[in-house]
Amino acid sequence: MKFPPLPVLLLLFSPLISSTQAADPVRVLVWDEQQPEQRQGYGETFLGEAIAGHLAVRPGLAVKTAKLDDFEQGLSDAALEATDVLVFWCHRRVKEQDDARAEAVVRRVMEGRLALVALHSAHWAKPFVRLMQERAKADAIAQLPEAERGSAKWEFLNEQPYYKGVKADARLTPFVEQVEAGLWKLTLPSCVFPSYRNDGAPSHVTTLLPEHPIAAGLPAQWDIPSTEMYGEPNHVPMPDQVVFEEKWEKGEHFRSGCVWNVGQGRVFYFRPGHETYPIFKQAEPLRVVENAVRWLAKARNGE
Repeated sequence: MKFPPLPVLLLLFSPLISSTQAADPVRVLVWDEQQPEQRQGYGETFLGEAIAGHLAVRPGLAVKTAKLDDFEQGLSDAALEATDVLVFWCHRRVKEQDDARAEAVVRRVMEGRLALVALHSAHWAKPFVRLMQERAKADAIAQLPEAERGSAKWEFLNEQPYYKGVKADARLTPFVEQVEAGLWKLTLPSCVFPSYRNDGAPSHVTTLLPEHPIAAGLPAQWDIPSTEMYGEPNHVPMPDQVVFEEKWEKGEHFRSGCVWNVGQGRVFYFRPGHETYPIFKQAEPLRVVENAVRWLAKARNGE
């Protein structure tokens, strides 16, 4: 039997090859500190396992879990190379997070090889804080006249903001001050907010960007029946997109779904997710995480 020339075969089978490539699953790693208090909201299942369990049965997703007590804290180079989107939850043990492993995450995000979804108290996760610092540095440089950007010298303050609160009247971080000609001081973002209240009161979520892929399938308004309150102002760089806002009956509000471009990568922060409430058993928050994972993976691949 005579076969067509190789170029013809490649042309014939290229649709099949493209189809196979398009069908490759999004590789998701759900990282969870696995705080014991999560048992109050999730019973025998940890919070991260609840998220992973939902994502694992959705089409087109390949899901693994990791935790702080794993080898290399579950963030080895091999694990990160096998991940497209990292979903991250932490709370009390932030200072135990290994700096080298956090920097490995940061480097991959900034290179566009990984995307990060930070949940709730991961506002102080080392990878999230470091990515916000890198975004703040980029924003600060962009504020200078173009002719001065290459030669400017910088002093960075507030490099270790973990577990340091801010007052309601504190100057919003990050901010830039000129020390002298050619020398600038950047106070880095504290990645925290002046008020929180853990009384289990409901929050009322508004979908601000209904056309955004992260908001796909979500109503214009929806509630979380019991949650912790975080109150603005949140000390982070200005987001590129604010997809959701939360409000509470006592008047507080929070930008609860924010996207930042950092280097060549993207970060999404989603505020709900306190460990003692079963927030990730509710359809809407789970939909947000799933939508974010899919959209960030597409953006990572340049789609």
